Amino acid sequence: MVTLKHPALTSSGFKYRGTVAHALALALKRHGVELLFGQSLPSLLNLACEAEGLRQIGYRTENAGGYMADGFARIAGRPAVVTAQNGPAATLLVAALAEALKASVPLVALVQDVNRDQADRNAFQELDHLQLFTPVTKWVRRAIVPTRAEDYLDQAMAAACTGRPGPVALLLPADLLLAEVKPCRRQACLAKAPLDRPVANPGAIAEAARVLAEARRPIVIAGGGVHGSGAAAALARLQEMAHLPVATTVMGKGSVDETHPLSVGVVGYFMGQNSATRYLRRLVTDADVVLLVGTRTNQNATDSWKLYPEGARYIHIDIDGTEIGRNYEALRLVGDARASLEALTTTLDGLDLSARHAARAEVEQAIAIGRTAYTVESEAVRHSAARPVRPERVMQALQERLYPNSIVVADASYSSIWVANYLTALASGMRFLTPRGLAGIGWGFPMALGAKLAVPSSTVWCVAGDGGFAHVWSELETAVRMKVKVVLIVLNNGILGYQKHAENLKFGAHTSAVNLGPVDHAAIARACGCQGIRVEESSELAAAFDAAEAASTTVVIDVICDPDAFPPVTFYSEDV
Repeated sequence: MVTLKHPALTSSGFKYRGTVAHALALALKRHGVELLFGQSLPSLLNLACEAEGLRQIGYRTENAGGYMADGFARIAGRPAVVTAQNGPAATLLVAALAEALKASVPLVALVQDVNRDQADRNAFQELDHLQLFTPVTKWVRRAIVPTRAEDYLDQAMAAACTGRPGPVALLLPADLLLAEVKPCRRQACLAKAPLDRPVANPGAIAEAARVLAEARRPIVIAGGGVHGSGAAAALARLQEMAHLPVATTVMGKGSVDETHPLSVGVVGYFMGQNSATRYLRRLVTDADVVLLVGTRTNQNATDSWKLYPEGARYIHIDIDGTEIGRNYEALRLVGDARASLEALTTTLDGLDLSARHAARAEVEQAIAIGRTAYTVESEAVRHSAARPVRPERVMQALQERLYPNSIVVADASYSSIWVANYLTALASGMRFLTPRGLAGIGWGFPMALGAKLAVPSSTVWCVAGDGGFAHVWSELETAVRMKVKVVLIVLNNGILGYQKHAENLKFGAHTSAVNLGPVDHAAIARACGCQGIRVEESSELAAAFDAAEAASTTVVIDVICDPDAFPPVTFYSEDV
């Protein structure tokens, strides 16, 4: 007797051609999309994309897939595409889209919806996705007419990339994707961020140049918008030509070369004991003119709005005019950061900058003295041989491995602070990715995978705490299956550190939830096909990093860290 295989067990060949799904796949190619982050659904769309040569990065969970897309978009400078099923899968995208909205990252979410004739009938996994995504996107639509599907995709790309970049969502009913449609004749590629580069008003540029040229104690504070605009080189030219000290926010880290004599480092909510900028605080608080570039002036960047001086004159460059004056009344330079910085530099070049030049040596000396004071103060923790290992010692070892083209990704919470504070940007435009939009833990490792996919030639290091990494262990298998190699350093201290330490300070006690059970992350890595290395002594770090750099697959370095170590959060320091 001949036993026939059930059709469900056999791939007989893709059945469909000339559908809306195929038109969308061709449109994605037109926009320069080469890969998308997905887990099959919407199945017809992903099948059509793969048939057209687009690579599907198959994540394990939708939230992690969104974080991967986030990391890719930040490094690639163009929108990343993430796909998901309707219902529970779509809800898991909310966190990723919310971070992207706050951090101005262009993402395009293509989400399956129920058949058009099944709407409002309690179809399987039906949900009001328009209501779901409205608070966490710039733009959300549901395509209904087959001939308009490609129009909507172009609208989605434009919305993600024009003005202040951000996430968008396009809902695609399953039956719509099956509809036959002729490809449209659109030719434009809209998938680049920023899509447009408006320049700030010339009169405002001229006024800003005059104010900066005449300032006695100016400072520039650069935010993540500098990276989003690709404005690092323009900022470096302004810094050098106008003799201006430049500090950054956490998201703006790497906007300037931090070894430059006029670079201050990261300023904000962690300028306490052992901070790299602890002794440079007065460069901010005593400034008479503050040039803000691409920053939301949010709570962390301003140390709860206590750091920036009250009596200073503010100039603010931002693509989003609603951010200018939100917390500090400012001369409004509404425009793209790169284009507006270039215009400002050109205008300044025609002014008398002798006063700025004369003051440069004194400013450089103040920065050098502050750096030296930090180096001396933090020497013990950065070179500590203590067991368990101090996180500062891990950062010191990592710094010795970095090159200007290295990419460092941090999870939220303490990991972002260790990285921002104890690592040094070696060139203007060096990238340090931190999820500071909503600052949720669990982003680090998936963001690192996305960053590596954006620039495969770069070495990507990721720093995450054991609490944050626990959210996304499953993506180790993704790294192996998709052949994406990053080096993940897990700071394993067995606690949710920020919660425990902040609760002790605020309330005099901490909840039982802050204590975690012992986990061997190196063993988990090996079980997934990655390389896993456990480090219990600081003397083992160098060999572990050597092995990680030589490996061909993702490596997890599980460092047993001191649970009593905490970064220099100003809230923790009594003398600040």
